[in-house]
Amino acid sequence: MSVIKRPLITEKYSALAEKENKYGFIVDKKASKEQIRSEVEKLYNVEIIAINTMIYGGRSKTRYTKKNIISGRTNAFKKAVVTVKDGQNIDFYSNI
Repeated sequence: MSVIKRPLITEKYSALAEKENKYGFIVDKKASKEQIRSEVEKLYNVEIIAINTMIYGGRSKTRYTKKNIISGRTNAFKKAVVTVKDGQNIDFYSNI
């Protein structure tokens, strides 16, 4: 099973990639920094300087419909921000 679920492609992470060589990924909640490091280096052939991880809890959401009120929760997830060595970059669009 893969540790990396998907890359984060947003305006914020696109700006971070251009300025500071930082890339975001959604990863498995039980993944360690060493597992994330080895998989990113293997997939994208880059050298990693640092990894920061954060766990987001699920949020409660309520939707008002014509019939009744629907309540639920969003999924919890873990995010990893990977800093790559200067001069190297990750191209998320090359595998499309």
